[in-house]
Amino acid sequence: MSEKPAFTAETWPIATCLHGFPSVDKNGVAMHDADPQVWDDMFAQIEDVDFNLAELADSHVRPADLEPSRRDEFLSIAKSHGVGIPSVHLQRQSVIMPGHEERNLEYAHRTIDAAAEWGMEVFSTGLHQPFSEAQKKALWFWTAEGPKDPDDPEVWNAAVTRLRELGKHAGELGLRMSLEMYEDTYLGTADSAVRLVEEIGLDNVGLNPDVANLIRLHRPVEDWRELFAKTLPYANYMHVKNYTRDEAGDGSWATSVPSTMETGLINYRQVFRDAVALGFDGIILMEQYGGDSLGVCATNQKYVRTLLPKA
Repeated sequence: MSEKPAFTAETWPIATCLHGFPSVDKNGVAMHDADPQVWDDMFAQIEDVDFNLAELADSHVRPADLEPSRRDEFLSIAKSHGVGIPSVHLQRQSVIMPGHEERNLEYAHRTIDAAAEWGMEVFSTGLHQPFSEAQKKALWFWTAEGPKDPDDPEVWNAAVTRLRELGKHAGELGLRMSLEMYEDTYLGTADSAVRLVEEIGLDNVGLNPDVANLIRLHRPVEDWRELFAKTLPYANYMHVKNYTRDEAGDGSWATSVPSTMETGLINYRQVFRDAVALGFDGIILMEQYGGDSLGVCATNQKYVRTLLPKA
């Protein structure tokens, strides 16, 4: 337990996600390939709602695949709006995805190299795979069934081995590596996620306890209190969002809708008290699906700063 928090409410690094910006525009041009003016508009909006940090998800820009001149241009535009890029989130590129294991592992290594070259602090990833066709058609993707990690010791061991390999690489470059909790993967329950990190066994590899990914599911779920109690001691980076949730007492139905962090099921006032008491000192990343994502993230940042230690 840390005697003194690493940051205060005023200085804690809080970043926004880029969910509010289309990854592909109406003309079919990907954000990765966009003109500088598009990037400038994005960062201007981020600046307008008082964020000075943004997580770069590879759904929007792939650091590993951006030419150095374009990288410098991207970072220069961000800096001109007072926005830093402290982390990359590599998503839906599981190192145990059938038929894509080696490709995804190689891509993750290149992303770690790029993260270091960009001056980032955190390489965030997980074991979730691309959306199923049902998820692509659903109003909310978490209401449809997606890929599942198998109950297979060989595949589990492969996950541990490959993630440890990535963790060592990240550590050699001074990066934290954080593994995002996500349903139906080996990071899909508190016990499994903790076991995975413990078997990887590296000081720079921890959990991204994105418990909201689990409490939004339209099926019986673990209690959010128990999820955090087990995973917060291993947290080194946090994606945070919230959902309202209702469910039948007999477990026959459940429903959820995105909410602000203050009004949803998870009591983040307690979560952050517990996290700080355990010595958590990681970046906090605001996420939101639906509606004005950036606006809700901005609202959530103001709320979260009221929960963190005062100077």
